[in-house]
Amino acid sequence: MENKKELRTWLDNMKLAHPLVIAGPCSAETEEQVLKIAHQLKDTDATVLRAGIWKPRTRPGNFEGVGALGLKWMQRAKEETGMLLTTEVANANHVEHALKHDIDILWIGARTTVSPFIVQEIADALKGTDKPVLIKNPVNPDLSLWLGAVERFHSADVKNLGVIHRGFSTYEKTRYRNNPEWQIAIDLQNRFPDLPLILDPSHIAGRRDIIFDLCQTALDLNYDGLMVETHYDPDNAWSDAKQQIKPEVLDQMTVDLKIREEESEAVEFQNKLSTARTKIDVIDHQLIEMLGKRMKISDDIGRLKKANNVAVLQTKRWNEILGKMILQGEDQNLSEEFILKVFKAIHQESINHQEIVYKK
Repeated sequence: MENKKELRTWLDNMKLAHPLVIAGPCSAETEEQVLKIAHQLKDTDATVLRAGIWKPRTRPGNFEGVGALGLKWMQRAKEETGMLLTTEVANANHVEHALKHDIDILWIGARTTVSPFIVQEIADALKGTDKPVLIKNPVNPDLSLWLGAVERFHSADVKNLGVIHRGFSTYEKTRYRNNPEWQIAIDLQNRFPDLPLILDPSHIAGRRDIIFDLCQTALDLNYDGLMVETHYDPDNAWSDAKQQIKPEVLDQMTVDLKIREEESEAVEFQNKLSTARTKIDVIDHQLIEMLGKRMKISDDIGRLKKANNVAVLQTKRWNEILGKMILQGEDQNLSEEFILKVFKAIHQESINHQEIVYKK
C-alpha cells in the first residue's frame, strides 16, 4: 500500500465532517420509509444516508431486500434532502446498478470480504473509480483477510478506500452480537494510519442500549466515523429491529459523544502520562517474566506426566483454575470475558509446551 496519505483525502474532498456520521435503516423497505427517515436525518450530524438494498441473510426465507428498485427511492431522498448515499454491493451486478443510480459511497459486507474471488470480481468492476469504497471486516477475526480485501481494491486503482469495523462472529455467548475485538482494528489502524476507519456499532451491539458506549469507545480510539442503523419505527423494522435507533436518539447521541484530542502539549499532562506509561512498562516486563516462569513449570509437569503415561489435558483441573481466576478477577475489577480470554491463551500455551515435551 503506497501513498497512504492520499487514502484519507476523500473525507475532505467530499466536504464531510469529522467524525463522519452515516445513518439510515438496515433495509430500504418502502419509498415512504426511505424518504421519511432521510428527512428526519437531514438536520442531524448525519451527512450520508445508508440503506440496505440487497440483504445477504444468514438463513433463507428472511427478507433479502427490495433490490434495485430501492436505489430510485434513495435517489429521490438525495434530491429532497441533499444527503449523500451509500449502500452495500455484493457482486458486479450490484456495482453496475449502484453506479447507474449515482450512489456516492459503496461498502463491501462482512460476508463478502471473506471471499477473495468475490472481492476481486467487485474490485474489477470498480477499477479506477473515484467512488469511495468502505470494506467491512470479515465475519471471522482474520486481519490478513481484511487487509487482503483492501489490497485487492488498491491494486484495482480504486482511489478512495476506507474500512468499517463491525465486529466478529464467535460461537461463545457474549454481551455483543459480534465481538468487537478492538485490537484487530487497532492493528489495522497502526499499519495504515491514514486509512479512514468507521465503526458500525449496530452490528457489534445487536441491541440498541449499548450503541452509545461503543461509539464513544470508537471516538476514544481515534476512529474517523460511525455508521449507525436508524429507523423511525425500529421495533417494526423488516430486518435487525433490535439494533436500530430512532433519528432523534441519534441526534442526541452525537451531541453527547465526546471528541477527544489526539495529543496534548500541556507539560503537566505529558509528565503524568510519561510516569504512568513507565509504570505500565515495568509491569508488562514483570508479566512476561512471570509467564516465562509459569511455562517452565508446565514443562516440568509435562515431563512428570510423560514419565507416568498421563494425558496432557486434565479437564477437572482446568475448570477449577478457570473458576478461581474468574472470582479473583472480579475482585480486581476484571471482566469475566477478559479473564477467559487471558487464561484460555495461557492454558493453550501450556498445552503446547507439554506437547513438545511429549514429542521429545
